[in-house]
Amino acid sequence: MSTDADRHDPTQAGALIEVQDLERTFDVRRRVEGRRRRSREQVVAVHDLTFSVRPGEMVGYIGPNGAGKSTTIKMLTGILVPTGGRVQVAGLDPSRNRVELTRRIGVVFGQRSTLWWDLPLIDSFELLQRMYRIPPARYRENLDRFIEILDLGDQLDTPVRQLSLGQRMRGDITAALLHDPEVLYLDEPTIGLDVVSKGRLREFLRSLNAERNTTLMLTTHDLQDIEALCERVIVIDHGTSVYDGSLAGLHAQGGSTRTLVVDLVDEAPPIDVPGAEVRRVEGPRQWLSFPSDASAAPIVAAVASAYDVADLSIQEPDIEDVIRDLYSRGAQA
Repeated sequence: MSTDADRHDPTQAGALIEVQDLERTFDVRRRVEGRRRRSREQVVAVHDLTFSVRPGEMVGYIGPNGAGKSTTIKMLTGILVPTGGRVQVAGLDPSRNRVELTRRIGVVFGQRSTLWWDLPLIDSFELLQRMYRIPPARYRENLDRFIEILDLGDQLDTPVRQLSLGQRMRGDITAALLHDPEVLYLDEPTIGLDVVSKGRLREFLRSLNAERNTTLMLTTHDLQDIEALCERVIVIDHGTSVYDGSLAGLHAQGGSTRTLVVDLVDEAPPIDVPGAEVRRVEGPRQWLSFPSDASAAPIVAAVASAYDVADLSIQEPDIEDVIRDLYSRGAQA
């Protein structure tokens, strides 16, 4: 299975994140039927993992559930100590220099909030200002900007436990950025957000990267987040990297397709337009597949000009399906 990992040599000069031959195992005790004692089993979460990230890169770190994504991020932040290999972030060993590194990174771990549960949201922000010793003027500037862009103005006096998942996620992102980190790790940052809020958050992250050169590592199952933000993706499965390169290259290698779902005004024979193939027909609804790296615009235009369309939508390929297909092709090679 080919990769582009050689384009991102972990020893290259100027790399902000350097990972080489990284390993992490866990000892798990399992009950054995018919025995009083539990057996000890070693589970490999990450192994032989190598990559590097340059300052200012926006990298999608993706893979199926249980692939080792969260374990990797925890080693990059110093929460977990590697079993083997080497990792450095901003020239620091995360597990040995965790306090110093904390001032240079921001982290949002999905549904695990870094906010104080029973305090109003603004109190969490003010506590973080003191913890990170953020100059008052810079704190106020950052806070005002994030509140406006992430639409948190009406939630500042609300206890965190009363916030919706989407509101809390926006609060966690604000908390992670108040101290101007060099690196931002995001785990499912758009979970619980509506379409408009997702769009605003993506635009915010793009502007943050452009204006401050903030390095971003994003783990998500929402492929639209990756497409909107990341030029590069690292795919991890069974604890190791199976692809490192562009998103278009991943789809091409995995052979994935996108789907155009067309609702016609009336039932009709299978739609016949260049560049797409009908996969399924149910009454007036038809499903057309086309290569994931192809533009949907000419296909949509062709359908709209030749047929009476009531509605249409595009379904993106599921990243787990892309990886599954990538692996099946590798196994057959």
